[in-house]
Amino acid sequence: MIELPEALTIARQINEAVAGKTVARVLPPTKPHKFCWFNGDAAEYESQLQGATLLSAEGFGIYAEMSFDNGKKLAINDGVNLRLSDGSPAPRSYQLLIEFTDGMALVFTVAMYGGIVLHGGDYDNEYYRKSRGYISPFAPEFESLYRHALAAYKPTMSAKAFLATQQRFPGIGNGVSQDILLAAGIHPKRKLQTLDSAAQDKLLKSMVSVLSDMVEGGGRDTEKDIFGNPGGYITRMSNKTLDTGCPACGGPITKETYLGGSVYYCANCQPLAEPR
Repeated sequence: MIELPEALTIARQINEAVAGKTVARVLPPTKPHKFCWFNGDAAEYESQLQGATLLSAEGFGIYAEMSFDNGKKLAINDGVNLRLSDGSPAPRSYQLLIEFTDGMALVFTVAMYGGIVLHGGDYDNEYYRKSRGYISPFAPEFESLYRHALAAYKPTMSAKAFLATQQRFPGIGNGVSQDILLAAGIHPKRKLQTLDSAAQDKLLKSMVSVLSDMVEGGGRDTEKDIFGNPGGYITRMSNKTLDTGCPACGGPITKETYLGGSVYYCANCQPLAEPR
C-alpha cells in the first residue's frame, strides 16, 4: 500500500527515469476492476494525455502525482502498483498503461483497491485534499500539528487509531505505524491518556526518525518500487518479521487483528499500560 515513504519514492523515481518523456498512447483497463476508481471514463484518458510530456512528479500523503505540460495531472493512491516497463510485452491484466514515444511504458495494476485519477488540478476528494494540504513530518511545523492533535482527540483513543486513522497524519497508515510504535516503545492498543510528556515526546521523535529512515531507504521492503524492486528499508514489525522475533529483545512478535488491519508488536518492549 502507498504510504508516505512509497509516495515520495515513486515520485523521485519518476522524476529520475520518466520525466521528459512524451505520451504516445494510453490503454484503458484490460478488464474491469470494481475497486479501481477513475475520475471519469478511463477510455477517455488517452484523448487527454496523448502528445503530452510528463514534466515532473510529486509525493504527498498517500498520493504520488504526475504533472504534464498540458495542465493535466495523474494521481495514484492506496493499492495501485506502478511499474516502469522497458518495452517488453505488457502484462495481460492491467488497469491502465501509458506508453511513451521511446517505447517505455508505465503500467498500473490494482490488487485490492486504489484510485487512478486524471484531473486538471480541480480534483475534489476528501482524501486527496487532506494529503495535498498535509504538513510534512520533516517540516518544523509538524510538531505543532502533532501537539494539537494530541490535545484534540479523546484520551481513550488508542495509539494506532491516533496515528493511522482518519487521515490525521496523511501518509502515516497501518503499515508504517508498526515500526514507529516499536521505536517509541508503545503498544498499538495503548490509550493516549497513559502517555506522559516523555512518552509523547518519544512518539513524535520516532515518527520523524522512522519515516526519515524509510524514505532514505527508498520505501519499505514490504512494498515494491516502479522497477519492481522491494524498498531498501528493512521493516522491523511486519509479516516478514513475524517468525524472526523482536529485533530489540529477541522475544516473540504478536500479530493481532485490530481496527480493520493487522498489528504487530512485542509485549515486552511495548507494554500495554493501564490508564492512570
